[in-house]
Amino acid sequence: MDCGIPFCHDACPLGNLVPEWSDLVSHDDWSAADARLHATNNFPEFTGRLCPAPCEGACVLGIDDEPVTIERVELEIAERSFAEGWVTPILAAPTGRTVAVVGSGPAGLACAQQLARAGHAVTVFERAEAPGGLLRYGIPEFKLEKSVIDRRLAQLVAEGVTFRCGTSVETSPPGAAPEGVEVVAARGLQAEFDAVVLATGSTVPRDLLIAGRGLSGVAFAMDYLRPSNLVREGRLDVVPHDAAGKVVVIVGGGDTGADCLGTAHRQGARSVTQLEILEAPPAARAPDNPWPTWPVILRTSSAHEEGGLRRFGLQTVRFVGERGNVIGLEVLPASEGAAGDTAPRAIPADLVVLAMGFSGPEAAPLEALDVGRSSRGTVAVDAAWSTSASKVFACGDAVRGQSLIVWAIAEGRSCAVAVDRALMGSTELPVAVVPYEAALA
Repeated sequence: MDCGIPFCHDACPLGNLVPEWSDLVSHDDWSAADARLHATNNFPEFTGRLCPAPCEGACVLGIDDEPVTIERVELEIAERSFAEGWVTPILAAPTGRTVAVVGSGPAGLACAQQLARAGHAVTVFERAEAPGGLLRYGIPEFKLEKSVIDRRLAQLVAEGVTFRCGTSVETSPPGAAPEGVEVVAARGLQAEFDAVVLATGSTVPRDLLIAGRGLSGVAFAMDYLRPSNLVREGRLDVVPHDAAGKVVVIVGGGDTGADCLGTAHRQGARSVTQLEILEAPPAARAPDNPWPTWPVILRTSSAHEEGGLRRFGLQTVRFVGERGNVIGLEVLPASEGAAGDTAPRAIPADLVVLAMGFSGPEAAPLEALDVGRSSRGTVAVDAAWSTSASKVFACGDAVRGQSLIVWAIAEGRSCAVAVDRALMGSTELPVAVVPYEAALA
């Protein structure tokens, strides 16, 4: 702890008190460390598993050595908290005010928990079979066990949060919803509740509209990962895209692509190749990427360590098919582009998974509420997380666009402060460390 002036907490969107709880752990005071950790982070067991740890990029030790493994310390504190029974419901006197939260990802859950702790009656609407959003159905079991989500949800339920799953808030016309899904009118929520928070995430996938896109065997990442998670939960018998015995190519070199890679391994793929349009980043921090900025370096996940081939600097220009099924794709060096003189190179594939990120939130219930949009297609909010629709707030990826879990939790907490203040005139909830203006800077 002789780091002088620490920067780790400044790099954390949640403002986690890293120097404090690290010091407490070093003195074996785990209970106090847990209290400091939970003071700023509702779900450290999630971030301790999933966050890319910008705090470690800013660690003073990282100037000329490997940084402290802050994320691992965070996870150990969180797991000790559950093991010792320190994670208990925090109850508040009822205010008589009601809030609807649409979406149960990390932003929605954080917002809901904070509002319940302010004494409001909170109902979370989730169209999927169970709460968690992409935590549950986008991230594979090998990366985040669903039991980890369920034990935290038990705390939220004990604190008074109500979950209505299998409920689509105006995501399809009445009568046209998938079987087993109830449709609730967004306008009805606006009339029934004192406030509505949109935490629907950024779930519209980026497509690759090139020749052959309509071939069978070309699927979006979430259309591949979600059914795989449903099978794990026993809610589905057969996945529509099974990698067993197939040559799999994943287009997209990010975390979602790595999740697809690990899933393909577990399904028994014959081979897996992950393509990235950018050139391979350096193995160590480059001179023009100085401390304490986030180091852009080659990162290897546990899925990559299990096998598969990673190829960088390649642009996919065409899907090749036979009898309506994909049998491969053609690529060019990204520096050449589609207009280059280099002849495309063929890569065989029985299954192609598109994992190129997400472009923004889905239109409904935004259109039903006549919520304003930003130039990027995300929900437009003011400095108090309020939208153009009366009593309607928004936070998380729906506002920011696809981002990190720590931003989602931080913005959910910040939005809860704004909602509580709007309902009560003042708030005793902890004010978010990073205000909205800075969050989008």
